[in-house]
Amino acid sequence: MKRPACLFTLVFSFVFLFTSVHAQPLSRTTIKTDKLDFGAGGTLTVQGAPVGSISVEGWAKNEVEISAEIVVEAANEADLERLSKVTGFQLDESTGRIGIISLGTHDKRYLKAIDKKFPKTLLGNAYRIDYVLKVPRYCDLQIDGGKGDLKLSGVEGSIKINFLETNASLDLVGGGVMAIFGKGDVNVSIPSRSWRGRFADVQLAAGTMSLNLPSGLNSEFDATILRTGSIENGFADFKPRVRKAEFTEKSIVAKSGNGGIPLKFSVGDGTMKIFTFSKSI
Repeated sequence: MKRPACLFTLVFSFVFLFTSVHAQPLSRTTIKTDKLDFGAGGTLTVQGAPVGSISVEGWAKNEVEISAEIVVEAANEADLERLSKVTGFQLDESTGRIGIISLGTHDKRYLKAIDKKFPKTLLGNAYRIDYVLKVPRYCDLQIDGGKGDLKLSGVEGSIKINFLETNASLDLVGGGVMAIFGKGDVNVSIPSRSWRGRFADVQLAAGTMSLNLPSGLNSEFDATILRTGSIENGFADFKPRVRKAEFTEKSIVAKSGNGGIPLKFSVGDGTMKIFTFSKSI
């Protein structure tokens, strides 16, 4: 009796492993690009996909260059083809403004318009869109993202960011920044003490925020832990704005240099680390 039982177990295990291997979803990767004229001082908006990274780099050209890597997954080639046809992005263009709008199964109104018979069974299939964007250095940005990495560098303008979950790197060269993140790791760098910014307000609900500040930076600085966590301060140029006030693990209200530029950073639950650059311009 034992031998048939063992044989049955072996056969069952083999069938299970064979089925598991062959049940792995198929994936398809598509690269979609576009380039268009866009003068300095305009506004670019990005509506990211529920999952996907966004990288934005400022350059000297009066152009926007878009590269999107689109990955869809499905159980078979027919479903891959169907998903590929409804996943991507479209542009909303008007004078002085460009909108990049992610398209996919997260937008039911869009699906009804483009494919009225789209199977409900495919609505939960995984997909992602990763953007690499090059934009004029002097422009305004509005970025809305879901879950994915964010990288911003070389842009000087009015910048608004909302991201649900991310590992973010913000290299600030000027303008004004208002950024709200749900959770993740956020790294903010101000590489130059001659930073031409108007203000920065960066908020993180949960995670770790790292601030890299140059020695000699002129700022009115506020750092706050709203609930749980602590501030690790390694920036020696801070002085209390109120003469007898003390810095704590939860709050720093300070002035650096000649003051002037308001910098506000807050973490709901987590850690804020403040560093000093070894070199500044």
